Amino acid sequence: MLSVIWGSSFILMKEGLLQLSAYQVASLRIIFSGIVLLPSAIKHFKMIPKNKLGIVFLSGTLGSLLPAYLFCIAEQGVDSALAGTLNSLTPIFVIIIGALFFNSKVTANKIIGIFTSFTGSILLLLSKGEPMQESQNLFYVGLIVVATAIYGTNVNMVHRHLSEVGSLQIAAVSLVLNAIPALVVLVFTGYFGLPLTDTRILWSTGAAAILGIFGSAIASIIFYMLVKRAGTVFASMVTYGIPVVANIWGVIYKEEVGWKQEACLALMLFGVYIANRISKNK
Repeated sequence: MLSVIWGSSFILMKEGLLQLSAYQVASLRIIFSGIVLLPSAIKHFKMIPKNKLGIVFLSGTLGSLLPAYLFCIAEQGVDSALAGTLNSLTPIFVIIIGALFFNSKVTANKIIGIFTSFTGSILLLLSKGEPMQESQNLFYVGLIVVATAIYGTNVNMVHRHLSEVGSLQIAAVSLVLNAIPALVVLVFTGYFGLPLTDTRILWSTGAAAILGIFGSAIASIIFYMLVKRAGTVFASMVTYGIPVVANIWGVIYKEEVGWKQEACLALMLFGVYIANRISKNK
């Protein structure tokens, strides 16, 4: 279920972008997720130490707000299937950022996995042909890579500084707090001056709303439930499901998804598997 929800997020962004700007779609996503999680945030707000509120807000910014804008801007120039595939670089950046800035131990498995995944990502871009290698398209791809690096930073930051704070508390409070700047952006983009009763505007707004309610709010709750009931190793398997679902949507919407792209995806996911494999001795 989680793979389907998060894997479908990329095509929902495309639907939102049919009539709305990237900033409007991303803002609506965060705002709707904040609305859904508001009751939970009110309940858990006092449980978070005051000296941790700034980090919780920053976690929402790095884990939700900034990537939401980056992915929406990027999908103005790349297919949703490609965006979903490159999203699988996130666990690799968790390892890289952890090693560079959080003193995490880097094993031989992780180094091999990182090299394998990045090789797969480079081959994926080359498989898209000359248009994807143009500077403008590479810029959009770069935004996705930056977003996954930000995700990796957030995971390490939460692990280092918010380990004593409940996962649901972090998700609810951080998204509600970040809904405030998202609302400011939405106002300044002129969203409320649009003909909001127009069917096409409503369709794109609905796609952004579903993206926020399911892709951010409900998916976060399901993920944390999965972590608590099945453990982090099993929960991390969602990494393998997300790009598969994204590529299925890409096929349905007649995006460029062929055997070359699928082979590159398999290579990237194999790298993720190697990097996160636990040795038999442990």
